[in-house]
Amino acid sequence: MQPATRSMTQSAHPAWDGIVFDLDGTLWDATATVARAWDAVARQWIPGHPGVIRADIRGVMGLAHAEIARRIFPQLDPAQREAVVQACYTAEAELLRREGAMVYAGVRDGLAALAVRYPLAIVSNCQRGYIETFFAVTGLERLFCDAECHGNTGLSKGENLMTLAGRCGMARAVFVGNTAGDEAAAEQAGVLFIHVRYGFGQPLGACPAVADFAELTRVLLEAGPQQGAACNGKEPR
Repeated sequence: MQPATRSMTQSAHPAWDGIVFDLDGTLWDATATVARAWDAVARQWIPGHPGVIRADIRGVMGLAHAEIARRIFPQLDPAQREAVVQACYTAEAELLRREGAMVYAGVRDGLAALAVRYPLAIVSNCQRGYIETFFAVTGLERLFCDAECHGNTGLSKGENLMTLAGRCGMARAVFVGNTAGDEAAAEQAGVLFIHVRYGFGQPLGACPAVADFAELTRVLLEAGPQQGAACNGKEPR
């Protein structure tokens, strides 16, 4: 049985002062490209490896580095695993910059509209440099005032969410994500969580939810501040 969700129109709207987004499964789906890169590395580095498929990558999206490495390459010792995963990261960045990935419908226009009202930021469990790859591939960096990831800090998503909200001066941030891990991070950081149903996972319990990015944009604009966005005194990039 699926965890219950409720639509945003059924939820009280606090006076939000910033929006933080998860990346994979929320803003884009890079699993097809990432899987091809990891598969090539696995076959090259590990004799007899059966390969890495898209379902494998979807199953670990949102997890921290060490857990991803353990689940994808359980047969390797820690040192070998780390070397292979770092090679995978390099290969995926190169392939993503060449081939791109699927930005979800409504994200480009929605972010542009939201950036007029709110400071926007990203918090992800990804490796160092992955958010920068997303920006390079999509050209969306100018709409965000900050970003943080596990690869930079070694911290949990909830801890990074708290850190980013603090340095951006977001006293009432909302976190938009697609997995139970995102929901747990929002709870740890003490911010509202909005679940996007089109992503990779399900929430732990009842929470505000939207069917697509167009609905998210609409309800956030209806509830949002009427003044221009800024992030700790900075305009979007």
